[in-house]
Amino acid sequence: MPTLDKTRLDRIKPWMQRYVDERKFAGSSVLVNQSGAEVFYHQTGLRDVASAAPFTRDTVARIYSMTKPVTSLALMMLAEEGRIHLDAPLSAVLPEFSEMYALVDGATAIDQVERCPVPTLHQTVTHTGGFSYPFNPGVLPKAMEEAKLLFGASEGPLAEVTQRLAQMPLAFQPGTRWEYSVGIDVIGRVVEVLSGQTLDAFFQSRIFDPLGMRETRFAVPEGALDRFASLYTPLASGAMALNNAESKSAETLRCVDVAGKSPFRAPSTLSGGGGLVGTIDDYMRFCEALRTGGQGLVSPATLRFMMSNHLPGEIASMGPSSFAEQPMTGTGFGIGGSTVLNPARTRTPSSVGDFSWGGMASTFFWIDPVHDLSVVFFTQLSPSSSYPARPELKALIHGALT
Repeated sequence: MPTLDKTRLDRIKPWMQRYVDERKFAGSSVLVNQSGAEVFYHQTGLRDVASAAPFTRDTVARIYSMTKPVTSLALMMLAEEGRIHLDAPLSAVLPEFSEMYALVDGATAIDQVERCPVPTLHQTVTHTGGFSYPFNPGVLPKAMEEAKLLFGASEGPLAEVTQRLAQMPLAFQPGTRWEYSVGIDVIGRVVEVLSGQTLDAFFQSRIFDPLGMRETRFAVPEGALDRFASLYTPLASGAMALNNAESKSAETLRCVDVAGKSPFRAPSTLSGGGGLVGTIDDYMRFCEALRTGGQGLVSPATLRFMMSNHLPGEIASMGPSSFAEQPMTGTGFGIGGSTVLNPARTRTPSSVGDFSWGGMASTFFWIDPVHDLSVVFFTQLSPSSSYPARPELKALIHGALT
């Protein structure tokens, strides 16, 4: 197996510093493991510009959509126990989804709908169920934005937000397209109902405690508020306003969330799609559990199933118009993350089978089964589409393989 050349890995350090010097990221950290051993770690910049607090290894960051693989693993744990099967309709667990409607093709208003089947759990967890996000283009996203249906930290109890979502039509007939969505937030509610536990309690007792993830929670852990990074955006209209992404602020590091006032201090919504905060070492523990075959949480066979492509082909072949955290060409989608099918078509140095996802604040992870790598990148800039940091980091690490 190729090893990583230390001199070449050190190219990552000036690359990280350049992002800070150019005021693109306030600060960042990178952690690389190969075959379970740490081979690289570096940090640079600030976790809070105003106070000049450094970005450190124990910095607590918003991981947003890197929550999705955790929720997806929880679903597979319950499927392994025979609690549910993936082809079950959502309504088998959540009766509020019993009668479903989808927008007709070419709809220009939210009431232009037709009856449709209830999405299955599998469609919901793979973003093919017809759900969407407010920051996507289209009729449903606009209605979701007006209804404040992002499953953000302050929208109320998960059961109530899910019931509000069930009143909306789907963006398309289930199974016909791929669109990045709040589907995995809905799966979080499925986990609650099937397990009889709140999502935070399930995560802590069944995933975080067994893996030693002591500082990954929906709320900033007690005693860690002074280590909680601030969130920045280069956008003038808002950190999640991807529809107005051309509206740049004169200040590339405009602060939009600080520790003292953050909704992550005491969130009312347990968002399985984007609600967790944690440290880089904690997330590496999660990655290592996936890389090594489940560490007793699920079987290696279940993990191979999760990290396989569950779509007919590439994400791009299903005609998405949505935002996504990863390239859509050369890439398929598994249970909770993307998987590389053809590295050349991703236009980024990769290995076949790389399993990855990222978060809206530009965090990123991937697991490379060919070179036995786990890589985690932390920073706090939203949206993650602002700069090409992820493909650049993959190129840097592949360039260090000897």
